[in-house]
Amino acid sequence: MSTATTAGRATRPRADALRNRERIVTAAREMFVELGPDVPLDEVARRAGVGNATLYRNFPDRGALVHEVVLSVMRRTTARVEEAAAAEADPFAALVRFAHAAADERIGALCPVLSGAFDKDHPELLAEGHRLEASVEGLVERAQAAGRLRPDVAVGDLMVALSQLTRPLPGTGCLDMDRFVHRHLQLLLDGLEAPARSELPGSPATLEDLRTAP
Repeated sequence: MSTATTAGRATRPRADALRNRERIVTAAREMFVELGPDVPLDEVARRAGVGNATLYRNFPDRGALVHEVVLSVMRRTTARVEEAAAAEADPFAALVRFAHAAADERIGALCPVLSGAFDKDHPELLAEGHRLEASVEGLVERAQAAGRLRPDVAVGDLMVALSQLTRPLPGTGCLDMDRFVHRHLQLLLDGLEAPARSELPGSPATLEDLRTAP
């Protein structure tokens, strides 16, 4: 065996190491949703079924783990857009399919994570964010071009609604509201379908509006 081949194999992550990394990211995403961004990292390791040393070998600090969780959620959500567009010939049906899949990702519950200490302007995150935005905008534009989505809304309206519907409500009396998310999301989506049944106040929420919101 050549030295180059040996070196290449030595630097390539082993399958079990990749599985451990994925388990850590999955556990962190679940626990950030359930308990917030300050969940102890040793609890994340316990849920992932790995030791603390394995977690810190992959993610030396909380910021590194948050970075990977945010990146994973964006990639998964973009994949949901692509799956919906491929599965549905009707562009509005594709939008509906994506919205329900995005709700399952609990993107609103992860909003507190975004205020944490990590590099939000990292090129990898920015690139994946642009890819996600372009994918969702494409769904919205196709549905409007087909006359299936009311013309007085924009992609930001959908993203705001998804964020609000999938963010846990404060107070212990509101802990069991998740079972209503898809029901209330469908009520919203019915209101987005053309022809419009009312005149909306204000102006459509664009992605630029969301970026500049205080």
